[in-house]
Amino acid sequence: MKKERKKESSELRWFVIVFILSFILSIIFSFISTSAISGLNILPAVLILFLVIFIGIVFDVIGVSVTVAKESDFHAKASKKIAGAKTSLKLIKNSAKVANICADVIGDIAGVLSGSISALIAFKITSTFNMEFNIQFIISAIVASLTIAGKALGKGIAQRNSTKIVGIVGKILKVFNRESK
Repeated sequence: MKKERKKESSELRWFVIVFILSFILSIIFSFISTSAISGLNILPAVLILFLVIFIGIVFDVIGVSVTVAKESDFHAKASKKIAGAKTSLKLIKNSAKVANICADVIGDIAGVLSGSISALIAFKITSTFNMEFNIQFIISAIVASLTIAGKALGKGIAQRNSTKIVGIVGKILKVFNRESK
């Protein structure tokens, strides 16, 4: 009974943390991207749109990789003190939270941003070329298709290369990890 309450309390705490983190990051990134995009020409805006889509796909790949990677692949590396192995183990042990942050928080924020950026681009195209037709439907469909197809491709890559991907992420995060310095 006590263990159940502790688990529920932990899940509620995680919900609150993710909610607040998502809210703050969404506001910051939406403000920055909307402000930046509205002052740009169409080509740089499209490049930023592709970058945001790519970031969403990459973090989805990381989220999947962490959930399918095996701890056993990193125990030997950690005992040999291979850079990032301990951090990779921590990622795998906390795979549900890591996947939630990567695939849901960052991935979904990237999806929302790509939608708002695509709307701004559609407005720019429509007003620049004095178009009567609302091109937003086509741009939204392209963005959705690129995102969904990219994530579908990324999931396969993540499953086949989870050890390598988690190892790379572990090495990158080790730089920021105070404990391992």
